[in-house]
Amino acid sequence: MNPRPLDREAPDRLYTVTGGRSRADDDSLDLVALIVAEDAPVPGMQSEHAAILRLCADAPVAVVELSSHLGLPVSVVKILLLDLLDTGRVTVRHPTSAVAPEHAADLETLRQVLVGLEQL
Repeated sequence: MNPRPLDREAPDRLYTVTGGRSRADDDSLDLVALIVAEDAPVPGMQSEHAAILRLCADAPVAVVELSSHLGLPVSVVKILLLDLLDTGRVTVRHPTSAVAPEHAADLETLRQVLVGLEQL
């Protein structure tokens, strides 16, 4: 772990880490998107990319957690993740929200239940 987060270092270090890119132009990577490593790090790979793959090797990790573990701003982590996503080394899983049941109770059934409860 870095003793000093990179975002407190000289801005040119972050510029180098991202290859000069300043924005991740992909809305699919929100803070809670889960990242799964599909490949192991390879020799010669950028150290930040390798660190992401190691962190996500055993279980999915949220984008915001990766940012914390790496000591990098979320915007920089998103750029690095897009690199890995483009090469197929990671996949993104989006948390699911609660889905309405297929067969929700109709209004008449709910009225009958209410009447039954009132009669108790």
